[in-house]
Amino acid sequence: MPVAHIQLGKAGLTENFVKTLQEHFTNFRNVKVSVLKSCCRDKAELKKISDEILEKLGENYTSKIIGYTIVFKKWRKAKE
Repeated sequence: MPVAHIQLGKAGLTENFVKTLQEHFTNFRNVKVSVLKSCCRDKAELKKISDEILEKLGENYTSKIIGYTIVFKKWRKAKE
């Protein structure tokens, strides 16, 4: 199954980034977000960024942090 790749840079988490991420989910079920050094290099901050993105996306999404990459997955039904 194909996976989309996007990067989160020094501009950080913006509305435009979230819109781009949502557009990727129209064609893909999985999206990998590479967090660049200019954005953050702290694991706690990375977890906070992941939680913020999940909050903006909605209930049908989950995330997994691998290194400095966040993998988001879209489900058909909301996860409990």
